[in-house]
Amino acid sequence: MKHIIYLFCLLLVLSCDDKNDNVRYLTASSGNINSISVVADNVLWEGKVGEAIRKTLAAPAKGLPQDEPMFSLKQIPTPVFNGFATKSRIILKVEKTDTTAVVINKDVYAKPQTVVTVKGKTNQEIIDLIKENELKIIDAFTKQEVAEKLRRINKSLLKDEDMENALGFTIDIPSAYKIGKAEDDFYWVRKALSNNKTMDLMFYSYPLDSIRQGDSTIVDIIKMRDKITATKIPGEDGIIMQTEDAYVPSLFNAIIDNKPAYETRGVWEIEGAYMAGPFINYAIEDKVNNRYLVAEGYVYAPSLDKREYVFELESIIKSIKLK
Repeated sequence: MKHIIYLFCLLLVLSCDDKNDNVRYLTASSGNINSISVVADNVLWEGKVGEAIRKTLAAPAKGLPQDEPMFSLKQIPTPVFNGFATKSRIILKVEKTDTTAVVINKDVYAKPQTVVTVKGKTNQEIIDLIKENELKIIDAFTKQEVAEKLRRINKSLLKDEDMENALGFTIDIPSAYKIGKAEDDFYWVRKALSNNKTMDLMFYSYPLDSIRQGDSTIVDIIKMRDKITATKIPGEDGIIMQTEDAYVPSLFNAIIDNKPAYETRGVWEIEGAYMAGPFINYAIEDKVNNRYLVAEGYVYAPSLDKREYVFELESIIKSIKLK
């Protein structure tokens, strides 16, 4: 009987091994947020192909008061792209081949990971492919980095059920943030940095007919945010936060929770107090409740780079789910 049981167990183990032959076990990816490993031969990187890559992916991030690159780039020569070098979370590979394509793959060498491969027969063909697919490439990398940021955020979340119930949505906010002001129709959430520097979030709503379509869209959004900051954000001696006129805000179409949204990036200021910083504002269309749910993040961090602060706020807002 013992021999029969032993034989059965042996067959079971062998059977499991056969089934696992086709399973790929990937190690965890690594790297700083928004840091791209660019795999390209030195000749390409130091020439016009590298120039096109830097112009596309290291262009100034939108909505910041000073120039900071959209992504940080690290070149890896093709012959040494192996081992630990392949574990970067976002990778751009550039190859001169007899085919032409832009291919986006997930979890090739590690997990999670996004690998974009640009293949061309000539340098000019590679440059043209990068320019033609700029938005697609940036979107692929941005989605991967937002997902990674949210994975890190979800390790410890703020208890914000009262806010979520009051405004009809759910959101993932790190526990490092604290609710600074709570009203039925307005919430102000803050994270303290060093030396009185802060990262802030605001949540409120207004009717769908408050935003006109076309050239008036950005005007209506700015008018509404300036009204909210003037009445809801406490100031001293009548000094209020307003949108900085010298930096024209940028307006983009976005998707939050599979719903259309307006994304506005710009700079705020407190005139007379010499305070200013970047903001990112999302007006999310909520037809079920006949409103726009507005989620805005802004940063006060003079003398510091602000790209990663704004990206954290953007990632938090993109976790929103409407009820």
